[in-house]
Amino acid sequence: MLMFGIDIRHNKDRKVHRKEPKSQDIYLRLLVKLYRFLARRSNAPFNKVVLRRLFMSRTNRPPIAISRLIRKMKLAGRENKTAVVVGTITDDVRIQTLPKLKICALRFTDGARRRILKAGGQVMTFDQLALASPKGHGTVLLSGPRKSREVYRHFGKAPGTPHSHTKYVSAQLWHQALGLTRETRGGGDNHQSSHECIFMLISSSAIP
Repeated sequence: MLMFGIDIRHNKDRKVHRKEPKSQDIYLRLLVKLYRFLARRSNAPFNKVVLRRLFMSRTNRPPIAISRLIRKMKLAGRENKTAVVVGTITDDVRIQTLPKLKICALRFTDGARRRILKAGGQVMTFDQLALASPKGHGTVLLSGPRKSREVYRHFGKAPGTPHSHTKYVSAQLWHQALGLTRETRGGGDNHQSSHECIFMLISSSAIP
């Protein structure tokens, strides 16, 4: 009796997720070490989520404005709780008066920090939060709008097709480059690639 092996495809076995941040910021690395310990020893879901978000790239940690944060903290059951954002808190000049808020974040812009403290609120770092609430009790974990970047407007169905709301893709630079390659196409040393022509266009536009 012959026994044959089974050819198993292993090309999809790779787990594509970060196990550490790419940033070499020593303060971020210290926070990762702290919350890795808390996630392992406390077994609290809050610490595991914070640790995973500390690994993320900056595009996946979008900033959140004070206006959005106020709106989220006004929901029922969130009174007197600490808002936790693994990202940046930015100011919003459209908001005239701020309520008293207690916020923990990786970073605050100068305007946001000044207005929160002036309103009688409190700003915290994640090491302070780890001392105050090791398991995340009394906190509300928030994040910014991840898909509000302008590039997402160009994703999706092809522009111009039915029911498509996708923005155009600007091809003006490529058309100019193709025109340059046609003009300079003569064989030999005079031939230039489209990438070289684009570099020439960008360089010439940068010169005042």
